[in-house]
Amino acid sequence: MSSSVRSFQLDELASYLGGEVRGDGACLIESLATLEEAKQGQLAFFANARYLNQLKTTQASAVLISPEHADSAPCSVIVLDNPYLGFARVSHQFDTTPDVCAGIAPGVQVHAMASVSATAQLGANVTVAEGAVIGDHVYVGPNSVIGRHCRLDAGVRINANVTLYDDIKIGENSLIHSGAVIGADGFGFAPDAGKWVKISQLGGVTIGKNVEIGAGTTIDRGALSDTVIEDGVKLDNQIQIAHNVVVGENSAIAGCTAVAGSTKIGAGCTVAGGVGITGHLNIADGSHITAMSLVSKSVSDPGAYSSGTGLMPSKQWKRSVVRFRQLDELAKRIKSLEEKIETSKG
Repeated sequence: MSSSVRSFQLDELASYLGGEVRGDGACLIESLATLEEAKQGQLAFFANARYLNQLKTTQASAVLISPEHADSAPCSVIVLDNPYLGFARVSHQFDTTPDVCAGIAPGVQVHAMASVSATAQLGANVTVAEGAVIGDHVYVGPNSVIGRHCRLDAGVRINANVTLYDDIKIGENSLIHSGAVIGADGFGFAPDAGKWVKISQLGGVTIGKNVEIGAGTTIDRGALSDTVIEDGVKLDNQIQIAHNVVVGENSAIAGCTAVAGSTKIGAGCTVAGGVGITGHLNIADGSHITAMSLVSKSVSDPGAYSSGTGLMPSKQWKRSVVRFRQLDELAKRIKSLEEKIETSKG
């Protein structure tokens, strides 16, 4: 990452991506844009046939594109088997996020028993508590709090206003976005004669390498053992991960999903936005849960799963709700009729 803005010849980018240039390899690319909004000097990508009309009219200097659609572009192209992956990779060449610049800003408070690498950068008003260890080339943004005995391995980036409670471990090159809270108490209470007795949450949170956690996401600490987010997991904004959840390696969860306590999500899963997953479940490796689904039982076989109903006009929905309420009575009536028919046959 670098704060400097660069431009590239198209053939430079093709070489970086391992793609083939068709057209003017010497044209300069200064930034990225969508097919619809791109202008001269910009690179777009085409990865979905529904945007074919936008491809044909794009003003981009060049497009990342697959071989079967390369002849439809009105400009130079870089031909790739997977243009969307190419876009992901080339985006790093235009990232202007500043590199870590070692140093400690004004107002930082570092406990005498904490350890901070000389190559780390701590922003204004950061607090680092007793026993915390901050590794090489770690960035901690302004106003963030690093609790007792936390460990941030090399290359971790903590953006502004993040709170890490005590006993949080974050693996190399993970990224935590602003407003995330990691290690708050899990929702554990025992009923006692109409009142609630709090269960002390004695575990921590372990986050693996190359994990990304979105803005405003919350991950609760474990009750006894740790809540675990394994290597390569990607969590969107405003997700709730409850105590003792395990999210398997390279799984991805979209915004506003909530996962209740002690559920284990396998490796390579995708969970779309607004999903609710109840507690103490096991979700098989390679499972895919579609948006707004409620998962109330374990998933033992990989595949795509959905629940809920699709969008429909309000009047039709109101009629459907009435029918839904009648289903139980209709089922009883049908069963009664079937029994009468069987009796008459006898």
